[in-house]
Amino acid sequence: MGNTLFDITGKVILITGGTGVLGSSMAEYLLSEKAKVVLMGQTRTKVEDKLNELKQKYSYVLGFSGSVLDNHFLMEVKNQVVNTWGRIDVLINAAGGNMPGAVIGEDQTIFDLNMEDFRKVSELNLDGSVIPSLVFGKQMAEQGHGCILNVSSMAATQALTRVVGYSASKAAIDNFTKWMATELALKFGEGLRVNAIAPGFFISNQNRRLLLNEDGSYTDRGKTIIDNTPMKRFGNANELHGAVHWLISDAASFVTGAIIPIDGGFSAFSGV
Repeated sequence: MGNTLFDITGKVILITGGTGVLGSSMAEYLLSEKAKVVLMGQTRTKVEDKLNELKQKYSYVLGFSGSVLDNHFLMEVKNQVVNTWGRIDVLINAAGGNMPGAVIGEDQTIFDLNMEDFRKVSELNLDGSVIPSLVFGKQMAEQGHGCILNVSSMAATQALTRVVGYSASKAAIDNFTKWMATELALKFGEGLRVNAIAPGFFISNQNRRLLLNEDGSYTDRGKTIIDNTPMKRFGNANELHGAVHWLISDAASFVTGAIIPIDGGFSAFSGV
């Protein structure tokens, strides 16, 4: 970027949900900026496929398959990464998702909510960021420096109909981001930072059927979102890269506890 504050060359960056649409896009971008990237994903074949693809262009990339809810797995990753590259500079918590039972169907009400699915969605989105933050954050605290970047959502701050489980867990991510940022700065110093990005509407594997018909046209829900987005379109995964780069770089050294919307103006618009 031509400015040393923005230089992330050699930074060791872990990405959970690294085989998803947004996580894998971030991984490729950060590698292109000369960072060292560790991909983490649930499914072994997806991790291996993405790793093989990236290794054709980049040398400094590792991959691990396992659950972000599994403390033993996360400790193994931490140990291997530190043994290989000596430290962990950045954790990006991009793992997350939704389940049908935690979504209120068009012909349902809140009283049809499946609590088991609600708990699973909450566990994946909230615990799936908290547990990695504890494991890798402790390593950062011992080093005296490090940056955690959570992935929130527009669903955290505004009542988006139907996605009740996802909304509740992402709202908790906002609070956890601020809480962890405060805790680490007060007790471990200014070298520890925690922030979040809050993407607006990007087409992903989780929301594709909610936003697009099979022929690629917008669903009624998709049309409503576009009507309430001043830029009148969905986001592209690469439009997260600039904010991610800034937040994990020294250019954001006085930024912690912040939640940055990347949403085409959705959160600014009243609908009028």
